[in-house]
Amino acid sequence: MLEYEGQIAEGMRYAGDKGDLVDAYYARPLGEGPSPGVVVIHHNPGWDEATKEITRKFAHHGSAAIAPHLFTREGRGTTNPEDASAAARAAGGVPDAQVLGDIDAAVALLRAQPCCNGLVGAIGYCCGGRQSYLVACKLAVDAVVDCYGGSVVAIGDVNPARPPVIDETSGISCPLLLLFGEEDRNPSPEHRELTEAALKAAGKDYTAHSYPDAGHGFFSVDVPGYRVAAATDGWERIFTFFGQHLGRS
Repeated sequence: MLEYEGQIAEGMRYAGDKGDLVDAYYARPLGEGPSPGVVVIHHNPGWDEATKEITRKFAHHGSAAIAPHLFTREGRGTTNPEDASAAARAAGGVPDAQVLGDIDAAVALLRAQPCCNGLVGAIGYCCGGRQSYLVACKLAVDAVVDCYGGSVVAIGDVNPARPPVIDETSGISCPLLLLFGEEDRNPSPEHRELTEAALKAAGKDYTAHSYPDAGHGFFSVDVPGYRVAAATDGWERIFTFFGQHLGRS
């Protein structure tokens, strides 16, 4: 039985990139702590119920976790995450620089909490997995998990505001865990091989695992692609990885 049955979880706002107010969901255990911190980077369609459930799951396992709404600027005023995502796409997508600014501010916010042990990691899913890889390359964090991050490797036309993040691999300064599905097409098994080759060539500290009977979104319990065995094993790997590199409360 887990120690952290009690937790507090709530919506909030904080000053993100360029001081813009960003919506977020914050959850932490009610134990004495100190607790590690985790930034949860949402998937597409966005900052939804599933993202908030993941944030509470980390709190249940002893971490102070925050999930920034990266489509806040385009989606404020709507309660539908798909509408917010569509508005962000219509505006040309969220630039990487803005995402990094919002996440860097979230990392600083977690580190400033009295309950936090000062160690903060990040985890992302789908497009958030790509962004978590970028965080590992660009920000001062202590560990990162990339769950089937799409477009880490270039596919089709490249958006200058969101270039292939594999080109930034040399900047990684923290341990990295990557989780893939063999049936996924973005990232495909070929993309995984290219990503691992770049990490090996740069001498980075990483662990990668691929599930043979899973595709994109296998952690998502509300989609047909959910794979209970892969998701269960994946969560065990995530908690073990963060426990090793962020500590436990």
